Amino acid sequence: MTAEDLVPHLPEHAVETITSFLRSHCLYHGNEGAVVGLSGGVDSAIVARLARDALGEARVLGVSMPDASYPADLARETDQYARSLGIEYRTLGIDAIEAAYRATVPEITDRVTLGNTKARIRMSLLYSLARERRRVVVGTGNKSELLLGYFTKYGDGGADLMPIGDLYKTEVWELSARLDLPRSIRERAPTAGLWEGQTDEAELGLPYARLDRILHGLERGIPEEEIAVRTGEPVERVRQYAQRVVAHRHKRRTPPIPKIGDRTIGVDWDP
Repeated sequence: MTAEDLVPHLPEHAVETITSFLRSHCLYHGNEGAVVGLSGGVDSAIVARLARDALGEARVLGVSMPDASYPADLARETDQYARSLGIEYRTLGIDAIEAAYRATVPEITDRVTLGNTKARIRMSLLYSLARERRRVVVGTGNKSELLLGYFTKYGDGGADLMPIGDLYKTEVWELSARLDLPRSIRERAPTAGLWEGQTDEAELGLPYARLDRILHGLERGIPEEEIAVRTGEPVERVRQYAQRVVAHRHKRRTPPIPKIGDRTIGVDWDP
């Protein structure tokens, strides 16, 4: 087996499966559609497109939540993309909310903490809109981000559904080409947009094309040493990412509860 065997490839049934998934979760128990946060990146663009195709234009609300550092040209492009989908679209600036947070706790100056706060402000806005419209919040996290913990707990990780959560980032790009998304969106450097100049690959330490081969190898249960040989990555690096997947497990789970009663939520009771 070669390194090419570790490259994830988008399954033919991916779109059909996600479409069915969205319909079954967004249109049940009185739910009437979806709310999607639009960042200008490929993940949110894909999710908005899939939601539109699955539910129809009238049942999808796209929401852009820029701050002061959000580029004006990207805001215009995001607006244009949402309009091209035909979905309802709103822009909600978060500067005033962020300023109130900073004024309330001025001693917090750490860049990561403040970046996470932006993500949680956006999550809160999406849920407020969703509740008023009897809709569900559809997240935009992909499998690479979820495995590596590259998301904000109760921020962009806070959603009712994760329709592309089983697609690696490289598979998302493959899907974006299959759906013929605008080239500018497909080719934009991935970023969480939590501070100016931030990029995913700089923070994660490797390009997604290399990261996904490591993660796909771990998913398939291939020993770390063999992954290193087949990818050409140092075994220490493979172990580093394997350990990161485990270390961020808490971000993918509901909060633990101690066993006290006869049956405990999340332990032996799932009502």
